[in-house]
Amino acid sequence: MSLDRHQLPPLEWIRVFEVAARLGSFTAAANELGLTQAAVSQRIRNLELHLGAQLFTRQARGVILSTQGESWLPHVQDALAQLLHSAANLFEQPRRKITIAASGSVIELWIVPRLGEIARRLPHVQLSLETIQHMPDYQRLEADFEVRFGTGNWPDREARQLFKEELAPMASPALLCDPSRSWHDHPRIATSGPRAGWRDWASAMAEPAPSVPTLRFDTFVQSLRAAESGAGVLLASLPLCSDAITAGSLRRLTERTLRMETGYWVTWPKDRPPFAERAPLIQCLAPTIGP
Repeated sequence: MSLDRHQLPPLEWIRVFEVAARLGSFTAAANELGLTQAAVSQRIRNLELHLGAQLFTRQARGVILSTQGESWLPHVQDALAQLLHSAANLFEQPRRKITIAASGSVIELWIVPRLGEIARRLPHVQLSLETIQHMPDYQRLEADFEVRFGTGNWPDREARQLFKEELAPMASPALLCDPSRSWHDHPRIATSGPRAGWRDWASAMAEPAPSVPTLRFDTFVQSLRAAESGAGVLLASLPLCSDAITAGSLRRLTERTLRMETGYWVTWPKDRPPFAERAPLIQCLAPTIGP
């Protein structure tokens, strides 16, 4: 059967083909689409007859894409994605709920101070914040945005940097009341995780190896609260501690800083269609930063 180039097969058949090809199974495609396996098989057969080409090779234990089916699949996926994105741009209703997954420290120290601006720009949106402790936790969520720590390169995600990470020693003014003591003589506070630590600081600043920290916490916000209480000196994130510095609960101990190549990024899936609220929300969370 020859195909009239001006006559496309029904979109439903094409959609069934895409799902079956992506999952490699008529049965799995039937489950995803809410059809019977026989209905999926029939639609694939109709499509093959319409195109005059065999898209799948039937085997005893399932199906595999034929050479022609494998060649056609990326074109089908691109076309369906384009349809989805254009429909979302033109017809999607305003988003009423947006979910952000991030560490507790980023939520408290970076996102919460910006909630007022978000509410002013997106008054109709209910914002749901999910706390993440470890990278695998992201796999259990279906968040619209994830705040991740790294270089900004994730193959399946778009990303925009929240801030350029810089670290510097800080302490409570109460801890520094004795001018005869150097801040190097006070206990150190450390935070577990991906940030640079006291050894990295000493190496970068050509200082002697530091003493072992007397306190270690598994979140930055816990370390911050300990430093504010006068428990010791913290190698702190300048962007995350800006409010504490302004309020006077922490004081920078040197103008030198340790700049990190990695940092925090707001990320979202590349394959999700855009929505009107996405751009203003990202602008609130990640204002344009200079070089």
